[in-house]
Amino acid sequence: MAKVSPMLVLPPVIFAGLAGLFLSGMFRENPGQLPSQFVGQPAPALPTEAINGEPLLTVNDLQSGEVTIVNFWASWCPPCRAEHPYLLELDAAGYRVAGINFRDLQDQATEYLEDDGNPFFATGFDPRGRSAIDWGVTAPPETFIIGGDGTVLHRHVGPLVGSVVEQQFLPALDAALAE
Repeated sequence: MAKVSPMLVLPPVIFAGLAGLFLSGMFRENPGQLPSQFVGQPAPALPTEAINGEPLLTVNDLQSGEVTIVNFWASWCPPCRAEHPYLLELDAAGYRVAGINFRDLQDQATEYLEDDGNPFFATGFDPRGRSAIDWGVTAPPETFIIGGDGTVLHRHVGPLVGSVVEQQFLPALDAALAE
């Protein structure tokens, strides 16, 4: 009886394993969304510094009894600039929007808000990205919906633009406000 070389069997076995892994990933409930370990947990620590001339976002702000939207952004980030008009709309409609600027320069962040408008009732400044790491932020922009008790209710990765607002973000915001 002839022996079969492992080098002939190994590639098809590896291929089948990878194909199975990819196939199972395609049938997840929401394959494009990154899970957040913080949903259902108290909001992580906030930066201890604000953007120049702006109020500092504090844990008391997140535990005020009102739903708060926390947006991680940077002045150098094109998707952040794309979603900025929507954040201004949310602010104008009376939603509590807070902003945490990260991996940016204080002067550039201040100038950006002066030039393009400031939708944030309070801010955090995180130049090294340490708070962003604590929150599990992978890249700007990312937006969190925080319940009135300071619990993270929803995480949205990417800019709040287009149909994603109506299909994902607004339903999560409406659900948070209904609680």
